[in-house]
Amino acid sequence: MVLSEDEVKNLYRIRKTVLQMLRDRGYLVSDLEINNTIEEFKKEFDNFVGKDREDLVINKCKKDNPSEQIYVFFPSKRKVGVGEIKAYTKRMHSQKVFNAILVCQEKITEFAQRSITEISSQFHWVVFQENELLFNVTEHELVPVHQVLTDAEKNALLEKYTLEGTQLPKIQVDDPVAKYYGLKPGQVVKIIKPSETAGRYVTYRYVV
Repeated sequence: MVLSEDEVKNLYRIRKTVLQMLRDRGYLVSDLEINNTIEEFKKEFDNFVGKDREDLVINKCKKDNPSEQIYVFFPSKRKVGVGEIKAYTKRMHSQKVFNAILVCQEKITEFAQRSITEISSQFHWVVFQENELLFNVTEHELVPVHQVLTDAEKNALLEKYTLEGTQLPKIQVDDPVAKYYGLKPGQVVKIIKPSETAGRYVTYRYVV
């Protein structure tokens, strides 16, 4: 189904947020892609075969590990079910891609969510509804800086303070910022907040 003018404008904003998200996760994304104007996007979109959400699919690799890739899918079906998840997973499996972002118009079906959970040990999915990506949550003035710790940094932190990860304050895996960075249970994120007395205040959260 050909999209309306308003839908194309919204998809421009959503795609820009997704590209920023991928770059913040360490994937190769150029400034040119992120700074693409609405006029340039419309021209590019007009050249797509189906002129539909499915044409917006993105495939990127990590800067420091080109073999680690991610797919971003934009289903055209309003209510995504098990069939779509299986089709996308089959495509990923054939190309040895194990990370994906799903950008949906509505909440996916319960069965689709169950399907994602069942394959979570091999394929890491993060599901967004389009309205969650109309703006970049990390650019909001009330959201402090979040830095995802590497495994080495996490281990050094826990060793320094003689802690188990579970003893740290928690952040839910479905927290908007956690979803933005694609955090997984067991990871630790460093949060830097401004402080009137110390200049900045640092805390850590354990992903659950």
